[in-house]
Amino acid sequence: MYRKGEVSYQPLPLPDRVQLPDDAALAAAEAFRGYMKKRHSVRQYSQRVVPEAVITACIQAAGTAPSGANHQPWHFVAIADAAMKARIRAAAEEEERAFYSGGGGDEWLAALEPIGTGVEKPHLTDAPWLIVVFAQRYGTTADGDRYKNYYVPESVGIATGMLITALHYAGLVCLEHTPNPMKFLAEMCGRPASEKPVMILPVGYPAPNATVPAVAKRKKPLDDILTVFR
Repeated sequence: MYRKGEVSYQPLPLPDRVQLPDDAALAAAEAFRGYMKKRHSVRQYSQRVVPEAVITACIQAAGTAPSGANHQPWHFVAIADAAMKARIRAAAEEEERAFYSGGGGDEWLAALEPIGTGVEKPHLTDAPWLIVVFAQRYGTTADGDRYKNYYVPESVGIATGMLITALHYAGLVCLEHTPNPMKFLAEMCGRPASEKPVMILPVGYPAPNATVPAVAKRKKPLDDILTVFR
């Protein structure tokens, strides 16, 4: 992370080596691919309690993500308090009403139709945890001096992807919820003006009657997402 006055490069011998032989690497990659295909964005949550230690461990994993200049421009707020979740749901649904009443535009609303979303967001109160992801637009030193963060959207996106993967690895499900705008979250979560909320992740275990949109299982074939130059 950034520290004022640390401007020199000091190489450190690679502390960990996890490389595998080619055949083992392929087997590991295929096993991981198979496990990640079981990840689903879920809107119906069980009442089963998720220990705080599990959430903390997943966020710690996300915190190991690479970032521009290693400034780590992210902050995660984990919320289990029922009253706070209810306030977040009420504020999010107020914004969603404006979106679905025409603010989102016909094309966007049509694109969401197969997903089955709407104004009501019960997952924001049903899930045992909400994790709010904040992007730190700039940092501040202990002396109060402001410094620039670099590649903030890219860095936060990588960390969020690692968080979602860690949650799945822990046997949990989540939903990538992005109400827009989300200005209410910064004040509600007590975050500084330098931080911008980018996503809410309801986190927990799936309800017995949990469903996913059929269209969500349609993934682009490899030829559509990969180009190889040999």
